[in-house]
Parts: sequence; structure tokens; C-alpha cells
Amino acid sequence: MISTHYLPTKIIFGSHSLSHLAEQKLPGKKALVVISSGKSTRSHGYLAQLEEQLNKAQVSWEVFDRILPNPVLRHVTEGSELARTSGCDFVIGLGGGSVIDSAKGIAMMATNEGTLWDYISGGSGKGKSLENKPLPVVAITTTAGTGTEADPWLVITKEETNEKIGTGNDDTFPVLSIVDPTLMLTVPPQLTAYQGFDALFHSTEGYLNKIANTFSDIHSLEAIRLIGRSLETAVKDGKNLKAREDMAMANTLAGMVETFSGCISEHSLEHAMSAFHPELPHGAGLIMISVAYFTHIANTHVADQRMVDMAKALGKTDAQEAMDFVHALKDLQKACGVDQLKMSDYGITESELPSMVQNARENMAGLFQVDPMTLSDEDCLAIYKASFR
Repeated sequence: MISTHYLPTKIIFGSHSLSHLAEQKLPGKKALVVISSGKSTRSHGYLAQLEEQLNKAQVSWEVFDRILPNPVLRHVTEGSELARTSGCDFVIGLGGGSVIDSAKGIAMMATNEGTLWDYISGGSGKGKSLENKPLPVVAITTTAGTGTEADPWLVITKEETNEKIGTGNDDTFPVLSIVDPTLMLTVPPQLTAYQGFDALFHSTEGYLNKIANTFSDIHSLEAIRLIGRSLETAVKDGKNLKAREDMAMANTLAGMVETFSGCISEHSLEHAMSAFHPELPHGAGLIMISVAYFTHIANTHVADQRMVDMAKALGKTDAQEAMDFVHALKDLQKACGVDQLKMSDYGITESELPSMVQNARENMAGLFQVDPMTLSDEDCLAIYKASFR
């Protein structure tokens, strides 16, 4: 088997590493700084820290502050128009996964005609190839969830058609990423849990992926180990810097797993949920379906040893069978206070579940192809139904 190890991103990791941004070789002279539509990036002083560094580096900037928790196509379009009209020659994403994903999409469309959906493969996307390279992207992550600072992928929703689809290529890797755990100390407990489980599932799915390899396996198991060791502490004591450092490292390692291996169909199923209900946090949706999803894998016995490996990494050192991973997963969800999440609390109805199966299959079909098992539509519906409450 041939595997490729390619990660052209310079990653600066460590507490207070944002204060060293000006020492780095930045890829341009005017940045579009992309942040969320919320208040926290400004109120916690993170934008001010970045602006201080840009001043030191003699780089000017424009701020685009409209990004939603589930990022949408129209904001990618608006951001790319601002980048062009303002003469920005690179993009900085300062925030969580939705912000950095949007920054990548904005960078793509700042240099290319049409809309991002012209270049999306899947759903109603036209699947065109980019004619021009995207603007360079600098990623500064303020959460420990998506790992998008260490992979080329971005996930965007087209609201009109309820399509939530991922894309990316070698040119959408960030050229520089800052992973500063001190920027994560203010993330609320619930969001810390949602983000942490997203990083966990990037790692577990990457470990079960049919194209998993030695490079991805090493990163997967270490990310799972760090999450098992520190997620509960980070949720319960958000100011614990050691726990935040562990989760930041796990997050970035999980991003590398996304680069060297990739997600499987659990992510397709969740993308359908939050495509129909954008107010549903991605990590929360994954948590909701995870027990039924991994129970299904355990019951098929297609990856028993790998499930045992993951259980041991998560902290269940006496694991002997595949279901031990599910037991460890349930224990961690209970410890983090997210074991009682309900689809119905976010407006999801049982009657919608079949259409979500169809949405997942149509828009994120590629992830089903790398599953360790064959997941039928009936299997998908059964997982949704077992998770519904």
C-alpha cells in the first residue's frame, strides 16, 4: 500500500505563541481578517492581540466579522468580494473551525470567478477545477475541535438547498498556523465538550478509515489518548492550562489525521443533521449519533482490534472487545455532561430522518466509500432512530 505524507503548513504551537506572529514571514502586506459574528473574539482581546502583531509586522488589514457557527456560502461570497475590493493579498482566520473554514473558502473565491459551489463536488456543485490559486491563508485557532489548522479541508453550507459539503485541495492548506492554548481558556464548558468530541471523532474515524496508514494511526491514537486524559478536566476547569494544552495538541493531531487519512460516514450523517438545522453545533450532533454509530461498527466485527486499540487509548486499559470502546465513549460523555443531548431540542423530528439519510448520501457520499463496513440506507436510518429522542 502506498501512502502520502504531505503537510505544507508551518505550525507554531504553544501558550502565548500568538505574541510571536510578527516574527514569522507573513505571506502578504494586507490581510483580510476573518472572525465570527459573535462578540468573544473582540471582548476577550484576541483581535486586539492580532492587530498588535500585524502592526509590528507592518501589515494592514480589513476585518470581516459575519461568520456563523455553521458557516454559509453567502458569507464566503461576501468575504471574497471584500478581499478583492480592499486589495487584500492574504487571509487570516482568527477563530474556530467555522471561521478558518470560511477563510479558506474566501481565499479560494478571492482569486476565482463564480461562487464556491461552482467548485464543489457533490450535491448541486458543478465540480469545476480552480483556475487560479487561492490567496494564502494564516490560521489562528481559538478552539480545540476541527483541526482545520492542520488540513486542507473546509465545510460550507448552501442554505437554499440544505447542502453541507466539504472541499479542499493542496492549495487550501494554511501556509502558517498558530495554535495558542491561552486563546482557548475562555471557551465555555459545553462548547469545550462539543469541540473536544469533534476532535475525538476525527481521530477515531481516521483510525477506522480504510485508507488509514502508519502516519495517521500514530496521530490518531495519541490524539485519543490526550482527549481521554484531559477533556473532562478542560470541561470542568476551563482555566486549567495543562488540560487546554493537551486538548489543543489533540485537536491539531486530529487535523493531521484528517490530512493523512480522513473521516468516515459518521460525519456524513451529522452534516445532514446540521444542514437542515444550522443551530445544531456540529460536535453536539456527532455526540448524539456516536453511541449508535460505533455500536453498529462493533456489532459488524469489521474492526475489532482497532476498536480495542481506541478503547485503551481513551483510558479503558483492560479493553478486550470492540464494545469496550463504546463503553469508554459513554463514560466520557457522561463525565463531560453531554450524554443526554436530544435531537428534538434542536427541532429535529423523527419524520425528517429518512430525508437526512438521503441528504448524507447525496452530499457526502465519498465518506461512505472509506467506511470499514458497508453502510446501507437502512443501517443509516436505524442509527438515526436509535439516537433519536
